[in-house]
Amino acid sequence: MKFDFKNCSEEALWKYVASHLNKKGIDTVLVGGAVVSIYTKGAYKSGDLDFITTNLFVDDLPEAMAEIGFKKTSKRHYEHPECPHLFVEFPPGPIGIGEELNIEPDVMNVKGAAIKILSPTDSVKDRLASYIHFQDRDGLDQALLIAKSQPIKLDAVLKWCEREGAIDAFEEFKQGLEPYSK
Repeated sequence: MKFDFKNCSEEALWKYVASHLNKKGIDTVLVGGAVVSIYTKGAYKSGDLDFITTNLFVDDLPEAMAEIGFKKTSKRHYEHPECPHLFVEFPPGPIGIGEELNIEPDVMNVKGAAIKILSPTDSVKDRLASYIHFQDRDGLDQALLIAKSQPIKLDAVLKWCEREGAIDAFEEFKQGLEPYSK
C-alpha cells in the first residue's frame, strides 16, 4: 500500500518515517511541535516534524530518506514533493529540555519497528521551555493543550520548573489548567 503523502497528518508521517529509519538502524525520537499535534489529535498544527537521532553517527540518513522520496533541501531539512504541508527536520542532539538531559521517550511499536516520541509530560516541559527561555507565549498555550488532552505528571513538571528557576511559569501553567481540573 502506497503512503498518502498529500493528505497525511503529522502522526501518520511520524510513524511512516520513524519506522522506515528504525528498520535502517537509525534510531530517532520525535520532539517539538509535531508531538503537540499528535497528543492533541490535530488541535495544533506544526508544519514540520523534528527528529533527534540517537545514533552517534548517521552518515546514511540522506540515503535512507531518499528511499522514501525525501530530498535534502538544507543542512537539516528534508522535503517530499507530494507533501507540501509538512517537512522533516533533524536538529542536533542530544535530547534536552532546558537543563534536563536524561530524557526517556515513550516507545511505540509500529509494524515491527520501535519508534520513539517525547512523553506527554516531557512534551509539556519542552513547550514550557520555549515559554520560559524565549518568552514564547505559544509554548505555554501548547503545554496547556497537551495537559488538557493527555495525562501528565504535574509533580514532575513542577520539579522541572523549580530546577529551571521558573516557578512563576509553573504557576501560570497550573492556573491555565484550573478550569479543566474541576
